[in-house]
Amino acid sequence: MSNFLASVGNVSDNEGFYRFLKTVAIGPAIELGFHPWVEGLENIPTEGAAILASNHLSFSDSIFLAVAVPQKITFLAKAEYFNGPGIRGKLTAAFFKSAGQVPVTRSGGSAGMSAINTAVDLLRDGHLVGIYPEGTRSPDGRLYRGKTGVARMALEARVPVIPIAMFNTEKVQPIGRVRPNFGVNVGLRIGKPLNFSRYYGMEEDRFVLRSLTDEITYKIMELSEQEYVDKYAPRINRN
Repeated sequence: MSNFLASVGNVSDNEGFYRFLKTVAIGPAIELGFHPWVEGLENIPTEGAAILASNHLSFSDSIFLAVAVPQKITFLAKAEYFNGPGIRGKLTAAFFKSAGQVPVTRSGGSAGMSAINTAVDLLRDGHLVGIYPEGTRSPDGRLYRGKTGVARMALEARVPVIPIAMFNTEKVQPIGRVRPNFGVNVGLRIGKPLNFSRYYGMEEDRFVLRSLTDEITYKIMELSEQEYVDKYAPRINRN
């Protein structure tokens, strides 16, 4: 088990604002407020692209994961964060853009494929890309069926998938709550990379995509010890 804040000091990215957020604005506050733990940090590659596929319990998942991993992670953030109204909307958009996050439309069809293509381009450029295969936060703490976009990204970009389990982040910021609860025992467990090279070139086979997605989800379930629900998580109104 590694010290959370110690990992922050090894950041190797070149984006000043991202480093500032991790080492000055957010990292120390996370350590002070939660003393979170992380296991399996050695499974994150020191160089090269990979998909970090995590369960999704809270808005704060991306914050804890970004602080825990020394390398820069690019998350595909929902487009609403970039086009909100008023001064608050502009500040939120500026924050996400400065942190290197990429807006995507989360609806299906061509918009869904556009998000996949964006992720593939980032992966081919050598980035670590953070993905939540469930597609939305769990409404009740259980693990829901993964969407096949994560498998398509892995096959098209030809990169490994690293399963990750978040613990207790839903208690930090429950649905509908803006201010966080401090003192929660937050943790991350990072699994070994999943290599799907034997399936390269089969990204159009929907049965392969479903099988690989289920394998990724199963590994997340093993790490998180969550109850699994074999259906897609419902979208509900939440802050």
